[in-house]
This record gives sequence, structure tokens and C-alpha cells, in this order.
Amino acid sequence: MNGISNALNGLYNISGVEVGQHFYWQIAGFQVHAQVLITSWVVIAILLGSAVIAVRNPQTIPIAGQNFFEYVFEFIRDISKTQIGEEYGSWVPFIGTMFLFIFVSNWSGVLLPWKIIQLPHGELAAPTNDINTTVSLALLKNILADELVVVVLVSLVPSVVPIPIMFLGLFTSGIQALFFATLTAAYIGESMEGHY
Repeated sequence: MNGISNALNGLYNISGVEVGQHFYWQIAGFQVHAQVLITSWVVIAILLGSAVIAVRNPQTIPIAGQNFFEYVFEFIRDISKTQIGEEYGSWVPFIGTMFLFIFVSNWSGVLLPWKIIQLPHGELAAPTNDINTTVSLALLKNILADELVVVVLVSLVPSVVPIPIMFLGLFTSGIQALFFATLTAAYIGESMEGHY
């Protein structure tokens, strides 16, 4: 019994290990990673602000910012239409939001001088610099894709055909678990590197 208790205590101690210093807020009883929250809101403000400025006075013949945003919208719409098919319309906002948030987040890590802003602990960086953000976006994408394949096949052929795809989904969910467990182990290994 002491062996199990020691093992659990060891796991609890490992869960407190972090890579670098982090700044946290307590919001409604939850501990929130403030660096990611701050930089995510900056990225959202950049996206919303530039969209409002670009299309505040729409022209029949677009100029400058409106032209750029129409190009971005058409690009995202074309990706959605190519990948999804005729039912793409309702997915354009979701795909556009994911694309723009990830794109601007990645570029903000290069173009914005985050280090100018001083925090009590840690430093600001792009939202996608945090492993929790990137892993959650990847997991959301992979699980959503699997579920959509099953839904489409069930709607097309509601008999026996979707069953093998469901088994494929079970297999890929196992691969996902292995993949994210491996990433977690690599992250823990990286965080433990300086503690030995």
C-alpha cells in the first residue's frame, strides 16, 4: 500500500513541474494561464480591429483593406468548398476562425515585440507557443474530422457501410491517444531535464 501511495505522490510532484516561469490568474476558482489569455485577446483584438477598419465603409469596387479581407474570405471559402463540398457554407466561419486565429497567432510570435511587456513571472509569447493551445487545437481537429466522416457516411448509406469506418475511428482514436501520450511524455521529459 505504501508503494502505491509513494507512486501517487511522485506523480503529483511531477504534475507541478513546469517549463519556464508562468503567470497565472484565478478566475471563478480556476487557475488560468494568463500569458496565453492575454496574447490570445491581443490576437483577437487585432483580427476584430483590422476587420472593422477594413470594412467600415464598404465600396462596390473594394480598395486596400476591404480588398484584402475579401481575398482572405474567398480563400477560406474556396478551401471550405473544395474540402467539404456543397454543404460548405455553414463551415466557413468555423474554418475561417481557426485559420485566422492560428495564422495571426503564429505571425504574432515573430512580428509583435512581446518581450517589451513585463509580467511578474514569465514573459508573453504567441498563443500558439503554449503546448496546451497547440495540442488542444490538433486534438479538436482530428476528433472533429473523424466524427464528420462517420456522420457523412451514415447520412449517405445508413446501413452496414459506416460500421468499418466506425472501427477505423476507434483505431484512429487509439493512435491519437498514443500520439498525445507520446507528446505528453516528451513534454514532461523536457520539463524534467533541468531537475536532475
